[in-house]
Amino acid sequence: MSGRQPCPVLSVHPTRALVDEGFAVMVEMLPPGFAVTLRALIHSEDNDFWEAYGHYVSDDTGCVKAAEHSSLGGSYDGVEPMGLLWSMKPVPGSRTGLRLRKKDVRTPLNVQILLYKGHMSDGFQDGNVLASVAVERWYLAPGVRRICTAENGLNGTLFLPPGPGPFPAVLDLWGGGGGLVEYRSALLASHGYASLSLEYMNPRIIGGTTQFVGNDYFEAAFNMLKDHPLVCAERIAVMGLSFGASVALGLTVNSPVVEPRCLVCVSASHIGPVKGSLSDVFAEISKNSNNTRYDEENRVIWRDLLLPIPDDPSKKTDVGRLKCPLLLIVGEDDQNWPASESAEDIKQMMERAGNSHLLTVLSYPDTGHLIEPPYSPHTRSSNFMSQQRAKVIVLWGGHTVPHSKAQEDAWEKTLAFLQEHLYGTSLGAAS
Repeated sequence: MSGRQPCPVLSVHPTRALVDEGFAVMVEMLPPGFAVTLRALIHSEDNDFWEAYGHYVSDDTGCVKAAEHSSLGGSYDGVEPMGLLWSMKPVPGSRTGLRLRKKDVRTPLNVQILLYKGHMSDGFQDGNVLASVAVERWYLAPGVRRICTAENGLNGTLFLPPGPGPFPAVLDLWGGGGGLVEYRSALLASHGYASLSLEYMNPRIIGGTTQFVGNDYFEAAFNMLKDHPLVCAERIAVMGLSFGASVALGLTVNSPVVEPRCLVCVSASHIGPVKGSLSDVFAEISKNSNNTRYDEENRVIWRDLLLPIPDDPSKKTDVGRLKCPLLLIVGEDDQNWPASESAEDIKQMMERAGNSHLLTVLSYPDTGHLIEPPYSPHTRSSNFMSQQRAKVIVLWGGHTVPHSKAQEDAWEKTLAFLQEHLYGTSLGAAS
């Protein structure tokens, strides 16, 4: 910029917000018709760098507004107000198989928004940075309480919204990757729900032998929520992703204890009902291990492990016995779990049983398995530790733009579904 030209002003509003809130990125005081690159950069907790960038040209007033102006190239094209987040990828030269996930929800996801002169696609280290803004993206809203719990042998984290309560609640079950994943529960608590994120995939020593947990473990978790003084005992949902969704379906049908007000199942299958120990389910799935496929990049495709959909009713959760509303969220390009085929069979089973009025299906074309909260970067494949403790790269599926749009829509409708069935009101009518 010349000495007579004012320095450009880069602003992001808000600079501190929840991860599912949008932001507005604007540049002012540029010469008209001036080419710039907007770039977002994250240094992850795993010590990796993630980036996204868009190419813009200032308008006649010397402004660039990401919410109104088109990106002419970069990691996304067109008018995409949040493209700087959902199009993020590891920087060139990074380790393979990365996935961006927040581990410590007590700290924000720190995003640096940078402005460069010209249209750049590489060499950012040596680029001419004209301005930068630090942005904080939070899963925890102010006042949300995080409580580690080990009652009744449980391993989980309870998140409580601010205020006196009591609150509607969600039992939050993640998938087959295992571990204690907190960020969805933290975000649910930030929207007014007590949420228990439960770890359940790691085997335990039970009666002197190594076993996976059974229904009694999940029943203890549900009862812990039900008995908590800050939880509305009759307003509890169960939410699951992938294998966690299968657990949620099986529990609701087969357990006399787990009686949720509603179910949210993301990338779900009803094949292999949970009636005893998870070990039984893994044993059943392993019978089809010869159905494992690999793509041209040697990434694992596991969706065929549960196909074809069995006719034998003992091999499936009898969803015809469901008595609560069920929201199924399906990615039609799911390469890890037969979510589309399962959703169709679930629909048919519920129609035959006369309870299909309880079913809502959200099915998204070109969307993969890992349907995350809004603006999370799309992960088509990533590293995964199998039950045999073998590290593989799993193909999850999906294409970045439609997958990202699906995440926004699915989360909005998930919150509306929970609002309707746990609070008894629509989002628009909520006070």
